[in-house]
Amino acid sequence: MAPVLILYYSRYGATAEMANLIARGVEEAGPEAQLRTVPEVSPVCEAVEESIPAGGAPYATLDDLRDCAGLILGSPTRFGNMAAPLKHFIDTTSPLWLSGAMIGKPAALFTSTSSMHGGQESTLLSMMLPLLHHGMLLMGLPYSETALLHTRTGGTPYGASHLAGTDSTLRLSDEEKTLCRALGRRVAEAAQRLSA
Repeated sequence: MAPVLILYYSRYGATAEMANLIARGVEEAGPEAQLRTVPEVSPVCEAVEESIPAGGAPYATLDDLRDCAGLILGSPTRFGNMAAPLKHFIDTTSPLWLSGAMIGKPAALFTSTSSMHGGQESTLLSMMLPLLHHGMLLMGLPYSETALLHTRTGGTPYGASHLAGTDSTLRLSDEEKTLCRALGRRVAEAAQRLSA
């Protein structure tokens, strides 16, 4: 079976930590988890990055998206929306849209914010839009995941989330960790059922 792709951008490490927990959840369900990130962008001119990042996950390619069994997309919140580097990459996926390569694949979302009301849900909702245009099958977290009922930090029915704090030093809570792994398992299980 093709891997489940966890595609994310992380500035201070919280979103990357979430991605790793989601990958654990994917692999607990059976499929391979494939972690990928995107390079920085510059507000002044096109940023030129090395083709291989200095650390962390490799940069994503359109082939990674085309070849995945499912997609879990993550970004820190920037004014209630996904961060520019991830949006920039998503904006390059027109060839996949034209070919219909993503139609029918399961997808889910995750985010981190510096404050409790910093736009977790609006970010997740805005990240859904390009996936809907691609014809993907969106998945969230149902309230049968009881951590949703008890969390005092992150976690929404729209996807996994984390409250990182204004200085990005808050560790993931137990509930946030549980919900990240649950999200990975849900998408992996859906991908397995769809590929059967």
